[in-house]
Amino acid sequence: MSRHQLDAQNLLCPMPVIRAQDAVAKLKAGDILEVVCTDHGALQDIPAWCRINGHKVVDTRDLGREVIITIEVGQSD
Repeated sequence: MSRHQLDAQNLLCPMPVIRAQDAVAKLKAGDILEVVCTDHGALQDIPAWCRINGHKVVDTRDLGREVIITIEVGQSD
C-alpha cells in the first residue's frame, strides 16, 4: 500500500472527480489517495463516484476553504 495526494484545488465540478479518476487508474488496489479540493461539491461527487466504481471513502474533512477526501483504491475489473 502506498499513499498519494492529488491537488484538485481551484477546479470546479466535474474536474475534481475526473482528476481523481485519472489518478486512481494509475494506482493499485489498497493504495490511498488523498484528494484536496476547494469545490465543496466534491464532498458528494467523489464519494458517489467511489460507490459506483468500487472504491472506499476512508475519510472526508471540511476545513473551510478546502476539503480533503481520502480514498482507498478498490480492485480493478
